[in-house]
Amino acid sequence: MTGKPLWVHILTGIILVILAVVVFLQSLHWITRHDKTLTIPAVTGKSYEDARKILESKGFEVELQDSIYNDTAKPLSVLRQFPEAEALVKVNRTVYLTVNKAVAPLIEMPNLEGMSFRSAEITMTQYGLKLEDTFYRTDFAKNSVLEQQFDGERIKAGAKIPQGSKIVLVLGSGLGHEDFSVPDLVGLTYNDAKVLLESNGLNVGAVIPDIDPNAFVGRQAPEPLTMDGRVNRIRQGQSVDLWLQPDKPVKPTVPEVPTHEQ
Repeated sequence: MTGKPLWVHILTGIILVILAVVVFLQSLHWITRHDKTLTIPAVTGKSYEDARKILESKGFEVELQDSIYNDTAKPLSVLRQFPEAEALVKVNRTVYLTVNKAVAPLIEMPNLEGMSFRSAEITMTQYGLKLEDTFYRTDFAKNSVLEQQFDGERIKAGAKIPQGSKIVLVLGSGLGHEDFSVPDLVGLTYNDAKVLLESNGLNVGAVIPDIDPNAFVGRQAPEPLTMDGRVNRIRQGQSVDLWLQPDKPVKPTVPEVPTHEQ
């Protein structure tokens, strides 16, 4: 019995190994679809559900990556996608989506009062707030923020409001050009004194001890008269400090100048 030469067996083994490697590489190539690529469709601006259906119908996996708030976009709409639209990727690639929050998050109102108008604008942008309108009030602090208002009322720093809210700023317009006599506020209630000051283009300065609408003004600065009895002058935009007390003060009577009978 004669057998095949050894080299024939060796050659046959080598050929079988090569064939096995080729078959394995071809099957791996088919399994991974190495040469199969797709173009990612644009889904930004669409609702999350619509975007997910579109991408999955094209053979992509979808994952919600993040949610942020944008007051100019529709709630739950897609703000960003990665990879971006028109990118060529392999089948089964995961597309990550960033969507818009359904409800605006609450933020703390910053303290804009005392800032310049430009600084207030920058701060509002950083906090995601919008400028609704500006009004001017006569005040020596020209173009400085005197009040910050939300929904028609003054809002304190630290108050919780929705991001994207519109804020009204009251700005100083500078001092008036003409001066006039300081009004006499002693004996008036705080509310009446405030109305009188504002009607004359003046501002309420420091209030001591605390604002009480029903308390009476017992002292003011500047006073209507100087120490030597001359009339004090003031300009629009300036402030008058008030000292309040619970009881109405009694003003000293001015003695009448006696007349001599002829």
